[in-house]
Amino acid sequence: MGKITNEELLASINSKFEGQVTVVGDPYGLLTVETNTETIIALLGFIKNDPTLQFIYLTDITAVHYPDQEKTIGVIYHVHSLVNNVRIRIKVFIDGENCHIPTATTLWEGANWMERETYDYFGVIFDGHPDLRRILNVDDMTAFPMRKEFPLEDPNRVDKKDYFFGR
Repeated sequence: MGKITNEELLASINSKFEGQVTVVGDPYGLLTVETNTETIIALLGFIKNDPTLQFIYLTDITAVHYPDQEKTIGVIYHVHSLVNNVRIRIKVFIDGENCHIPTATTLWEGANWMERETYDYFGVIFDGHPDLRRILNVDDMTAFPMRKEFPLEDPNRVDKKDYFFGR
């Protein structure tokens, strides 16, 4: 089976999800698209189960916090078609106060820990997840440390003052 191009991949996606997927770009040949919470699981299921596309390998699920945007949390999926040697990045932006998105564990069991990590660090709630609890931080932690709501360092540390560095 030959390698499919990003144009062929996009045409296949648009034939099924017309108007529900927006192209963000293709930096370094990595097709990047954006969709919404209502479409994400159907889109992931389609690219995984389509006999031509065969995006069977979920590489990663993570999130990014954009505090200056209206929808402050971006959930990012990286999926790889090993047969075609093509990757795709899918982004879904959600509200930082109401961080709900459907779970991908219905498609890939390996999504379990990726979603737990994303919940642990960003507070994204994956609806339908079989065991959504913290995985790396302590259970009673109330903050989500990868959000940009916290300073990178303690401003009261005296060993980090500029005059120690000749500034």
